[in-house]
Amino acid sequence: MASNFKILVGHSEDRIHLRMYGDFDGSSAFELIHLLRKYGHNASKIHIHTHGLNQIYPFGMNTFIKSFGIVNECVNRIAFSGDKAPDFAKPLSYTSL
Repeated sequence: MASNFKILVGHSEDRIHLRMYGDFDGSSAFELIHLLRKYGHNASKIHIHTHGLNQIYPFGMNTFIKSFGIVNECVNRIAFSGDKAPDFAKPLSYTSL
């Protein structure tokens, strides 16, 4: 995992908020997938906030997209926010068809 990467997890009612900070690389992608598997089943909505991300490495994004099938059942409940949101949302819209 990028040495400066972290994800803060918050709950509000039956919604989960995942706030990412730092650089997003391959290990960071696996950490995000792990948290989606851990919390995604019980959440009516999963908010992934990207405003704290600095750099998104191509390998990190590719790892996330290829691993996303593991949590594909929650794809319709995920909402991305922040200036890096399109970097995540657009590729997933094609993989979840």
